Amino acid sequence: MVQITEDLIRKRAEHNECCLSNLEEVSLHQQDIEKIEHIDKWCRELKILYLQSNLIPKIENVGRLKKLQYLNLALNNVERIENLEGCEDLQKLDLTVNFIGELTSIEGLKKNIHLKEMYLTGNPCTEYHGYREYVVGTLTQLKTLDGIAIEKSERILALQNLQQTKSGIIEQQRIYQKKREKEKNKKKKPNTDWYTDIDNAHLSRQDEEEDEGVQIEELDDEEFHKKEEEFWNEKVPFTPESRVRVHEHMKSVKKRDEKRSQNDQEEKREKRLTAEDGRILNVNDAKVEFSLIDDEENNQFLLDVAVFKYMDTSLCDVDVQPNYVKVTLKGRVLQLVLTEEVKPDSSSAKRSQTTGHLLITMPKVNGIVKPKVKKDKNTRNNKKEEKPKTSQFLEFEEKKLLDYKNIVNSAKDIPKAAKQVEIIERENSETFVDDPDVPPLI
Repeated sequence: MVQITEDLIRKRAEHNECCLSNLEEVSLHQQDIEKIEHIDKWCRELKILYLQSNLIPKIENVGRLKKLQYLNLALNNVERIENLEGCEDLQKLDLTVNFIGELTSIEGLKKNIHLKEMYLTGNPCTEYHGYREYVVGTLTQLKTLDGIAIEKSERILALQNLQQTKSGIIEQQRIYQKKREKEKNKKKKPNTDWYTDIDNAHLSRQDEEEDEGVQIEELDDEEFHKKEEEFWNEKVPFTPESRVRVHEHMKSVKKRDEKRSQNDQEEKREKRLTAEDGRILNVNDAKVEFSLIDDEENNQFLLDVAVFKYMDTSLCDVDVQPNYVKVTLKGRVLQLVLTEEVKPDSSSAKRSQTTGHLLITMPKVNGIVKPKVKKDKNTRNNKKEEKPKTSQFLEFEEKKLLDYKNIVNSAKDIPKAAKQVEIIERENSETFVDDPDVPPLI
C-alpha cells in the first residue's frame, strides 16, 4: 500500500519549487495509492488534482479544498460519490471507469453550484435505464454529461419525469447492490467475525500478495508462462476485487523481472581478478586514472590513484600484497601486478585533502639503495660568478650595397614598355585660328 506522504507531493511539485502552501496543481496518478489523505491539510490552495489510475475505493479528505476546480479520479475503485460538498468551486469531476452503482449518491453534488462537467462513463450506473435523464434532472447546474452537451429541451423533459425516473433507478440500484454483496461474500473467508475481518483485511491481502509473489519468483520460465496464460485467460467479473487482484499480480511479475535483471547485472559485474592458473590479473574496474612509479632512488613503488575529490574515505579500501596491490573504490576494484616483491607491513596509504588523490607507498624487499648525490653549494656559486667571454651582441655579416646603376646593362635588356616613345607633331589645319584667349592644351 502506497501512502500519500509529504515527500511524494514535493517530488510532484517540482514545477512549484517543491512548495506546498501555494501549490495549485499536482499529479499523483499511477502511484498505487489506496487512500486519499493529508492533501486537504497541506495543499489548501489546490485547484487541479489528478488521482487517476490508482486503487482508491472512497472519496475522502478533500472537503477542505475550497478552491478545487478539477478532480480526476478515473480508473479507481470508487463505488459511491461522497464528501465533495465542501469543494465549493468544483467545476469538473471525472469518475470514468469506476464502480459507482449507487447513482442516487449524486444528490450530494446539488450544493456544488459551479459544477459544469461530469464524466461517469464505464460505471455500472450508466447501464441503468433512465440514467442520463435522472442525472440531468437532479443536477440542474450541469452543462455537459459524459462529454455530451445538455440541451434545454432535454433538461425540461428530465425534470418533468424525474420522480418516475428516480423510482426506476432506485429499483435497479437495489438489484445491483444485492449482486455486489454476493460477490463480496465469495471473497470472504468462512467463520470470520466482522471485527477481525475489518482489522485484518489489509494484513490478509498483504500476506496473499507476498505469497503470490514468492510463488511466481520460484517458478521456472515454462511454468511461469503457463501460469501467466492461465491467469489472463481466466474469466472473472469486473469488480474492485478483480482489479486489485490484477494489480497485485502485475506487481509480483514486475518484482520477479526486477530481481532477475538485478541478478544478471551482478553476474556481469563480477570481474575475474585471477586467471585459471592462479596468476594475478591487472584489472581497472573502477575506471580511474592512476600512475605507478618505480622510485629506484628510495627503493620503493609509488601508486598515485586519482580518487574522486568528494568521495568519502570510508568507501576506499587498500590491500597490499607482496606481488600485487588492490584498491577498492565503492565496490569497484583497481588491481595492479608489481614487478618486484614489496613489504606489505611497511606500506602506507595517504589521501590528499586538496585533490583527493590516494598515494600508496610500497617499499621493496630486495633492491639496491643508491646513495643520494649531494650537490656542492660552492660549485653553484662559482658557476654564477663566471661570466661568458664571448660578446653577447648579435653578429651579422656585412653585405655589399646594391648598385642600382648596373641593374640594366644594355638597351636590349630594357623592356618595350620602358622605352621612350617619340611624339610627332602634326601640321595645323587650314581652318585653325590661333586665339590667345583660348588656353593651350596640356
